[in-house]
Amino acid sequence: MDSLLSSVADFISRNAMWAGVILGTVTFVESLLVIGAFIPATGLLVLAGTMIATGILDPANVILGCVIGAVLGDAVSYAIGRRMGIRVLRHRWLKNHRRKVAWTRLYCRRYGVASIFIGRFFGPLRAFVPTMVGVLQMRRRTFQVANVTSAFVWVLAMVIPGWLVGKGLNHLAEGQGKTFVAVTAVVLVAVVLVIQRVLKARAVRRNQILRGAVSEG
Repeated sequence: MDSLLSSVADFISRNAMWAGVILGTVTFVESLLVIGAFIPATGLLVLAGTMIATGILDPANVILGCVIGAVLGDAVSYAIGRRMGIRVLRHRWLKNHRRKVAWTRLYCRRYGVASIFIGRFFGPLRAFVPTMVGVLQMRRRTFQVANVTSAFVWVLAMVIPGWLVGKGLNHLAEGQGKTFVAVTAVVLVAVVLVIQRVLKARAVRRNQILRGAVSEG
């Protein structure tokens, strides 16, 4: 994972003008049903924040591109769920994700609009929540307001920590070159990802009601 993030970060830094489009595409795909579960958008956004702090990327370009990608990705997934209804849950693509689907369904029923916000930060559900609220026929206007708002919150929450790290590294690495900054940033992103996984695991253990319901299903 570290080598992948490092390679993508290097590609983005060499194509800074297209950073918004590249990262926007990543956040778009990351929001799609099933596919999104395999896209490491979180680490890339933290890295993008670091590169913004070091002057490699333009903040407006990155943030706008990522927000647009996240909004469009969730909108497409929501439209699929609303159009296909319960049939989408029986699709062969979801055959190996039945537990996540069942969990997400209970989760969305319980938390409603809040599930869209929380789902942005909860990896196991992120690729399924928009489709599920579509299946549950959440009002379009309600969904779109939550979709756009949560996208801004999520992107900023991912970029700002990287920006803060980048500012610190920029100060510490004066005269030591960009290689030091890049390598250290990748290591820190790896730490962030590990912490995120630990928090997700703890959240799963604490949510006994939903987990028990899924086991019965």
